Amino acid sequence: MSEQSTIHYERTTPQIAKITFANPPVNLIVGETVLRLTEIVEELATDPDIQVVLFDSATPDFFYNHFDLAAAADFPAPEDQDAVPAWTNLVLTLSRAPYITVTAIRGRTRGGGNELALALDLRYASREKAIFGQPEVGSGLLPGGGGTERLPRAIGRDRALEVILTSDDYDADTAERWGWITRALPDGELDAFVGNVVTRLASFDRTSLASAKAQINRASLPPDADLVAAYGEFAHSLTLPGFLTRAAGTQAVAEQAGIDFEYRLGHYIGSANQQR
Repeated sequence: MSEQSTIHYERTTPQIAKITFANPPVNLIVGETVLRLTEIVEELATDPDIQVVLFDSATPDFFYNHFDLAAAADFPAPEDQDAVPAWTNLVLTLSRAPYITVTAIRGRTRGGGNELALALDLRYASREKAIFGQPEVGSGLLPGGGGTERLPRAIGRDRALEVILTSDDYDADTAERWGWITRALPDGELDAFVGNVVTRLASFDRTSLASAKAQINRASLPPDADLVAAYGEFAHSLTLPGFLTRAAGTQAVAEQAGIDFEYRLGHYIGSANQQR
């Protein structure tokens, strides 16, 4: 893999791996991110020793952010109309992986990034620094990686409607209270807490961990076909007038705001629409 990869993979012990995302300045998800994550996840699926995989970010103020739509052409396309899209396959594979996925979330986690986080098993977030959102609808798009399927199961229908329809940003305290994340912790305590969870899980029996996860999956995960359909609706929404008429205005606001656009995306999406 190229040295310019947005994903850094490290095997810290035979039982533990660490996946760090870095695509500065704002950690947009690009095609290479999807391809590299898919490679790693597929390799780990057949690894007889791995028990826990930790996800984090090396970019300050951003975890996994939304898709980079300016580079949409670089995203891996399905080989045929019946194939599962690469992004959908990635989040489905992570949910059902025979190891436990844990994440330490600092910074903005929106759109595809939030959908990736929802596919992970345990989500621990910095109380001061984590921000969550699904900004697609405010841009004339639809979520396509499980946001509309997983979020209602986590936080309830009405709260999921608010999150997705308003396209606003939500802090870690709200996310914890609603059940969006596993736990919010003071930023200074996050790494130690997550490290202890990872070490504890890595000391348990691998088969018991995987079997317990599979039982909970059976009771809680949406059907695969629903996520496949959602990605198709997302892809179609890229061609609709609602998105196309907003894209130029949103781009103008983004150019004027600079990097602050990504820091306060929920605010700027609302402003851009109200100024139309």
